[in-house]
Amino acid sequence: MRRLASVCCCLVLACLAGCSQPPQPSNKLILWHWMTDRQDTLQKLAQEYKEKTGIEVAVQLFAPSESYSQKVIAAAQANVLPDIYGILDKKSIVADFIKAGLVTDLTPDMEAGGGVWKNSLYAKALADKSFDPGNSYGIKPGIYGVPIDVTNEQMLYNKKLLAKAGIKNPPQTFDDFLKDAHLLRRVGITPFVAGWGELWLLDCFASNYAFNIMGEQKVFDTFRGKVKYTDPDWLKVFGVFAQLYKNGVLMNGIVTKGNKYAEQDFALERAAFAFNGSWCVNVYKEMNPKLDYGVIPPPPISNAYPLKIWGSAGSTFVVNAQSPNKDKAIAFLKWLTSEKQQEVLARETNNLPSNRQATVAVSPILRDFSKGMEESTHPNIWPLNEDPTVSEAFDRGLQAILIGDKTPEQVAQEVQKVKDQQMAKHNRRR
Repeated sequence: MRRLASVCCCLVLACLAGCSQPPQPSNKLILWHWMTDRQDTLQKLAQEYKEKTGIEVAVQLFAPSESYSQKVIAAAQANVLPDIYGILDKKSIVADFIKAGLVTDLTPDMEAGGGVWKNSLYAKALADKSFDPGNSYGIKPGIYGVPIDVTNEQMLYNKKLLAKAGIKNPPQTFDDFLKDAHLLRRVGITPFVAGWGELWLLDCFASNYAFNIMGEQKVFDTFRGKVKYTDPDWLKVFGVFAQLYKNGVLMNGIVTKGNKYAEQDFALERAAFAFNGSWCVNVYKEMNPKLDYGVIPPPPISNAYPLKIWGSAGSTFVVNAQSPNKDKAIAFLKWLTSEKQQEVLARETNNLPSNRQATVAVSPILRDFSKGMEESTHPNIWPLNEDPTVSEAFDRGLQAILIGDKTPEQVAQEVQKVKDQQMAKHNRRR
C-alpha cells in the first residue's frame, strides 16, 4: 500500500504539474520554510542579498512542520510552488517531486568550476537529496538539494555530575561507560537518559553499535536476508541493551519517554549522560544556559569496525524546476551556503553549518559535533533499508530488553521470524 500511495502521488503531481498554467516571471524570489528559529536570520540575510544584488527574496515561514508539508503538497498539486522550498518527507516522495518536474537538478551548478560549490559542502549532507547511478527510484543521477545546515546524533555528558562522581574524563569505551554508570549510581546520580519512546532514536543508537560490531556490509546483508538476526554478532548488538538494563544505567521510563522530555531531564541535570542530536545545543541553551556539558561519540565496543554515527543534512532547500527564476534561485542558494553567510547562520541559530569552512564560527560544543560529520552515515544514503515491519519489531524488541521483559536471544528469534514472514510475502509478490 505504501508503494502504491507513492506511485499515486507521483502520478497526481505529474498530471497537475503538466496541465496547470506555468508561473509567470517575477521581480523577486519566494522562499518557503518551516524553521521558526531561523526566520529572523534568514530575513536579515535576504535583506543583505537585496542590497548587494537588487534581487528581493521573500522569506515566508509556515509552521509547524506538519502544516508546512501539507501546504507544499497542496501547492505542488496546484502547481503554485515558490521558487525555493523544502520537502519534508522520505526519499521516495522527493523522487515523486522530481519525476513531476518540480525539482531542479543542481549537478551542473554544483560541479561548475571544478566543483567549488559542491566541495565546500559536507558530502553526507548533499547525499540526503542526491541520487546515485542505478538508484531504485528511477531518478536521473544527480544532486537535487542544497543543505543550509547539518546535524548528527552523539552522546552528551554533564561535566559537573561526572566530577561529583569522581570521573575525570568521559568514557572512551563501552566498558568505561558501564564503570562510570556504577560510580554515578553510588552517589545518587542517574547515569543515562534518552528519548527512546521514539523508535527512530533507539534505532539510531542500535545501528551505531551494529556497524561497530559487524561492519556495514554485514548489516546490509542482514537487510537483504543473507544474514539472520540470530547471528552471534546481532546477539552482541541486542546484548548492548541488556547490559544497559542489568547495570542500572537507564533512567526510569526511558522506553516511553519522548525526546523533548529526555532533553528536559538532561538540561535540568537529572542525568549525567544523554543521547541526542546537535539541535540540542539550542534546546539546552533555552532550558539551562549555565549547563556545562561536552559531546563524544557513543563509546565503542569493538575495534574491528568504526562506530558510525548518524549524520546528514539538517535543513535542505530545492529549486522549483517550473520557476521562471531558476537561475536567480540557484545563485541565491549558492550565496546562502558560502562561508560568510554560513558563519552568520551558525552564530545566530546555533546550528551546524553545511559549509565545512564555516565551522570556525560555531561554539566549541558544536565544533565537537562537527568532527563526526565526515565519517557519519544515515538511512537516507544507505544502499538499502530494512523492511519497516521488521524495523519496528527490532525496535520494540529492544524496548522489551531495556525493561527486562525479554532476553537478547528471545528478541533475536522474534525479529528473525518477522523477517522471514516479510521476505516470504515479498517473494510471493515477485
